[in-house]
Amino acid sequence: MSDRQVILERLRDAIVELDIDAIPGICEEAMEAGISAYDAVIEGMAKGMEIVGERYEEGVYYLAELVMAGETMKEGMVVLEPYLKAGDVKAAGRCVIGTVKGDLHDIGKNVFVSLLKAQNYDVIDLGVDVSSVQFIEAVREQVPDCLAMSALLTTTMTEMAAVIAELERQGLREGVKVIIGGAPSTEEYAREIGADATAKDAVEGVRTVVQWSRE
Repeated sequence: MSDRQVILERLRDAIVELDIDAIPGICEEAMEAGISAYDAVIEGMAKGMEIVGERYEEGVYYLAELVMAGETMKEGMVVLEPYLKAGDVKAAGRCVIGTVKGDLHDIGKNVFVSLLKAQNYDVIDLGVDVSSVQFIEAVREQVPDCLAMSALLTTTMTEMAAVIAELERQGLREGVKVIIGGAPSTEEYAREIGADATAKDAVEGVRTVVQWSRE
């Protein structure tokens, strides 16, 4: 096995094993070995995130492990991002995401962001308590392929409907796919408010967004 392959597998394993302390050093090693930052992300860390996602779906890993894997990847990205920008790698797509107004929950959203970045997406994270005005401004300015909205409280879910209605009113709805997520979200509710999809968790959400890009 080549040194390149060994380093990429160590990157993968660091994500799977949630080794947040080791990942920056392995990323630096990859850069010193002449591995492109893009390959380090896609062939190393993203492979690890795929395994983490599979283990989550199998019930081997839980939300805590998903969150930790996301944090581990973030630490690696701190090292790799300057090299990615220098290499001018084309993103697989662009997604605007935020937790809707009145809701401060962000664990699921943060995992979704990490997983989507692992798939080489340009992700604009608006944070939590995001108003419809902020969502609309971001869609207008960023021209994303998809808009992802998260809510954990049933009382804040109506904000999702308000955002979609405003997108339609301003003529911005046609060019962007909308996915909603969070514990109270259902397929029925997604259809009712005019969203394109819902996701029971971050793993399913990322799979849907990636599939859209391939259509």
